[in-house]
Amino acid sequence: MSMQGQWRIIAMEVWDKDFLDLMGPARISISASGQGEFSFGCVNGAFSALGVEDSLISRWTGNDEMDEASGEITIDLEPDGSLTGEICLDYGDESEFRAVPWDSSTAC
Repeated sequence: MSMQGQWRIIAMEVWDKDFLDLMGPARISISASGQGEFSFGCVNGAFSALGVEDSLISRWTGNDEMDEASGEITIDLEPDGSLTGEICLDYGDESEFRAVPWDSSTAC
């Protein structure tokens, strides 16, 4: 199993489901080279990590409600095939999350 692919964020510790999907489906995508991006609510970011296998930690940059934002993201591949981790905003919120594999072509 690999972290590479599209992932649907299904739960976050700090924000409820309505907020997660406020601007579209909450998601994380990770390429084979470790390039990635995420979005949930009004937050989006991009990151780059080396040696992506079962876990990664990276700085990210992006936006929070149209303001520049940055922080740290950690991601772990769980034995059941899901992702868990934490998204932290510098000088702001931090929240654990859970994501499952997602084929965005079949999303409504």
